[in-house]
Amino acid sequence: MDQKKIDRINELARKAKSPEGLTEAETAERAALRKEYVDAVLGSLKGQLDHTYIMDEKGNKHKLKKKGE
Repeated sequence: MDQKKIDRINELARKAKSPEGLTEAETAERAALRKEYVDAVLGSLKGQLDHTYIMDEKGNKHKLKKKGE
């Protein structure tokens, strides 16, 4: 997600706290931008965890597994 979209999320958050509030269109835009931001953060975290290894006592590397595997 680029900085321009993050700035827009922050702008809408400030406007939502102001006495004038948000219009319906701005509320929908804010929801879409927030969803895109959360998806980007989760995607980044998943990518990082996919490349994470755990070392055991013997020095062997093991990939992280999903819970329950």
